Amino acid sequence: MTVASAARTVTDAERRARLAIRHALAPAYRLGSVEDVAAAMVCLHATEPPTVHLAVAARSDRTVDDVEASLYVSRTVVKQLAMRRTLFAFPRELLPLVLGSASARVAQQQRRLLAKDVEKYGVADDGAAWVERACVAVLERLSTGEALQAKEIREQVPEVDGRMHYARGKSYGGSLPVAPRLLTLLGAEGHIMRAENAGHWRTSRPAWVSTRTWLGAEPEPTDERTGYAELVRRWLDRFGPGTEDDLVWWLGATKSAVRQAIADIGAVPVSLETGQTGWLLAEDLDEVEDPGDWAALLPVLDPTAMGWKSRGFYFDPAHVPYLMDTNGNIGTTAWWNGRIVGGWVQDEGGRVRVVLHGDPGARVRGALDEEAERLTAFFGGVVISSVYKSHLMKGEPLP
Repeated sequence: MTVASAARTVTDAERRARLAIRHALAPAYRLGSVEDVAAAMVCLHATEPPTVHLAVAARSDRTVDDVEASLYVSRTVVKQLAMRRTLFAFPRELLPLVLGSASARVAQQQRRLLAKDVEKYGVADDGAAWVERACVAVLERLSTGEALQAKEIREQVPEVDGRMHYARGKSYGGSLPVAPRLLTLLGAEGHIMRAENAGHWRTSRPAWVSTRTWLGAEPEPTDERTGYAELVRRWLDRFGPGTEDDLVWWLGATKSAVRQAIADIGAVPVSLETGQTGWLLAEDLDEVEDPGDWAALLPVLDPTAMGWKSRGFYFDPAHVPYLMDTNGNIGTTAWWNGRIVGGWVQDEGGRVRVVLHGDPGARVRGALDEEAERLTAFFGGVVISSVYKSHLMKGEPLP
């Protein structure tokens, strides 16, 4: 890809200012609704249910009930498997774009892998045919409009009640139900959706329902090129400037798809402080205002912390081992003026405590403690857990 001369240089300080404003983290820029927060971040990570609620809490004064209402009553924010085979909460109007691009890519991969594993682990001799029959049977059962748990679907749809047997004859062998993977596939394809959560908001026990029932109609996917172009446009508007590698990572797409999208939306190259080429929208080349001092406490897998592949402008590489797990998933983080300065944990009563690396001074500690009080009030005594615990969250000291 030939890159034209950069329009200007965007410093790391300006990137942090953009982050504060566009991601609604500086207090003056907080937003008024769950829908506004989701749009401000393009989408919210939803692999762990509490991340959606806590990402909203960091950027607004909305409550747990407000988030639940947007997800399950008005359904203006919907959960969809998309980029990097990750579950996100999207503004509903983005579904056609996502289903035609990022979700379609994931669905194609998952259908192929599931068919292969159905044969490999002894469910059926013809994996592709089994997957197709099982999908048809599940969709037929859900066509009545009911929302069913995965266990209920296994019990009521014989075609899907198979198990994958692995390491036969070995002490560590066993079997796993195939239904969850089939439901994930149908969700990625946009035929079914995660409906009400049968458990507490901090846990994941979704019922499954047909998309037509949940939304009133099944969205018509756009073509892939249109979908990727709009996702890249929205990402640059919220996260820009970013590099081609940032976009490839975030989208979970190919370089060719990203390059085509950059060209389609007429993005403009800028120089970054690292010497890399970043991209901005043509109408977004002016410098942003100073957001002032700000502190924030962000949850596990927050979209800001996970938004770029190259994170050096806000995340000291020396602290990565303490704040991420071994698979690169980021834990809780504490921010001051656009830099990660530590993390946070909860005690048994739900009170939030900030854990910092080094001593940033009384003013910074005070601002972060205020955020801890605000987050404690949001929890209302609820204690959450995570499968993506960083070393800090496991109680190991920071340097």
